[in-house]
Amino acid sequence: MAKLYHVPLSPFCRKVRLSLAEKKIECELVEERYWEENPDFLRRNPAGKVPILKIDGKTMAESAAICEYLEEKYPEPSLMPKSADARYEVRRLVSWFDDKFHHEVTSKLLYERVNKKVMKQGFPDSTNVKAGAKAIKYHLDYMAWLLDHRRWLAGDVMTLADFAAAAHLSSLDYIRDVDWNRSDTVKDWYAKIKSRPAFRGILADQVPGFPQPPHYADLDF
Repeated sequence: MAKLYHVPLSPFCRKVRLSLAEKKIECELVEERYWEENPDFLRRNPAGKVPILKIDGKTMAESAAICEYLEEKYPEPSLMPKSADARYEVRRLVSWFDDKFHHEVTSKLLYERVNKKVMKQGFPDSTNVKAGAKAIKYHLDYMAWLLDHRRWLAGDVMTLADFAAAAHLSSLDYIRDVDWNRSDTVKDWYAKIKSRPAFRGILADQVPGFPQPPHYADLDF
């Protein structure tokens, strides 16, 4: 059985978890306190980051590379379209959420509100929190624009781009940092994707000290 070293609210870990679950790959989850720099953990990934996936006799790091490996090794159900142009768009949006959205929103909200407390690094920086709260509005508007022109974020079928976006938003939703009233289009997209069986494990996450919001696991929120 595969084994994934992860942190429950990490969007990068959640993206891998969603890919594994969608492809029905059984996987043992091992919560890893990577900030403690355990020597065994650093041997698995000298970069000191999660996720780390042990599968097929290999130990793999970096969520984007892991998801691409899973797509090539376990192609069904597919999370990448067939054409080069469509694959480019998926990769562009995965990068958008894992780079731009992460830098402007996730790191400003989730990391300030949750990671600092868990890692005992002090109180949230209010300047960062305000910047993240402002930036997420822009990103939700961009998602609404995409979804006004497409059935899913990258096109007519669900892809890894949707999982990348949902991984970040589900983490932020856990700490009540997503204004779902800003766009019915985005809210409907999220309700649709979180109703998938692959999402069940994520919706069951419980983070000590951070109780789930009442709507979190509801499919009709």
